[in-house]
Amino acid sequence: MIGEDRGPAHHAGSRIREAAGGPEMTRVGRVLGVLATVATMSAVGLPAATAAPADEGLLRLAHLSPDTPAVDVYVDSVADPGNGITLAGVDYGTISDYQAVAPGTYAVSMRQAGADPTSPPVLSTTVDVEQDSARTVAGLGRFADLGLSVLDDQLGTPPVGSARVRLISAAASAGTIAASVSGTPVASAQDFATASGYVDVPGGVTSLQVTPAGGTAADLPVELAAGSVYSLLVLDASGGGLSVTAALDAASPGVVPVGGVEAGGGGTAVDGGLPTGRLLLAVLALAVLLLTVRTRLSSSRPAARHAAR
Repeated sequence: MIGEDRGPAHHAGSRIREAAGGPEMTRVGRVLGVLATVATMSAVGLPAATAAPADEGLLRLAHLSPDTPAVDVYVDSVADPGNGITLAGVDYGTISDYQAVAPGTYAVSMRQAGADPTSPPVLSTTVDVEQDSARTVAGLGRFADLGLSVLDDQLGTPPVGSARVRLISAAASAGTIAASVSGTPVASAQDFATASGYVDVPGGVTSLQVTPAGGTAADLPVELAAGSVYSLLVLDASGGGLSVTAALDAASPGVVPVGGVEAGGGGTAVDGGLPTGRLLLAVLALAVLLLTVRTRLSSSRPAARHAAR
């Protein structure tokens, strides 16, 4: 507002302009003022993004049936049938992005890929989405007894140094399995086409050890960023054996990710760059250094010209 005190970052920029003078120094001062404000906001941990508007919920879809062909998935609001989401040609192992939706009841239906949208669905169910909730609707099981399961997703982040995971068993070849991460049990005697509860495990580059009942253990490489939440999808690999996909449910500090997660055994990549607050503070320090050098050079030029005469 006009006449309002704009805070220390604004006054610092004003003092820089007064000391240096000139339109170029004024522009630099404005930049420094903005950088100081942004860096201060980052340093105190203000969020850069939000998971979804506070009055909405989150919904995503997954195709986890190994012998079911690609499908078209339709999500329609029961209260407002004209307001819906369509995902075309969804293959086994695919999990969609989260979609922010208004609270309410939604009809979810699957049809064979390319089928007439008005034809009877292969499978359908309803899901209730509450405010601030997150749901995954997953097609699980073999095609002969395929079902749609509604899973409650957990978005609260784990303790420092840990990742939070649950296991979704979607590999028909494995049958009943046990699984662990870095020695921490994640599932015990878990049946095909089911999901475990969430467990906190050490974060970092590791492996998911999966042991089928009566079979040999398989170590599946996975990378779990500390402070993040994952659904670990155990899948039948196309060439035989098992693979794992680390589907990111939420990332520190509790922000729901935007964009899909690639399938495969490599898990989810982790950015090793500087945190935003430290990066902006470094930029601010560099700008102050450049301003100081430029000011000193400007003040030394008249003396040099005088000596030349």
